[in-house]
Amino acid sequence: MKLTLMFREYCSLCHQMKAQLQPWQQEFGFTLEVLDVDADEALEARYNELVPVLLAGETEICHWHLDEEKLRAYLEQH
Repeated sequence: MKLTLMFREYCSLCHQMKAQLQPWQQEFGFTLEVLDVDADEALEARYNELVPVLLAGETEICHWHLDEEKLRAYLEQH
């Protein structure tokens, strides 16, 4: 399973969410793709004010802060 984190290098919330996801990766074994929204105009236009955004495919799990309840519910379903 792969999750995607929409990310900005200078964003402290982005770094915080990335770090918070590490124990979840160890427990559930998903891969995490980290995409810099500033490197792609389409991603920047879509996610600009929402980063960090955690996605499973096109499904948004959460943005700004890690929602552990939503993440657990998603991971346990899949």
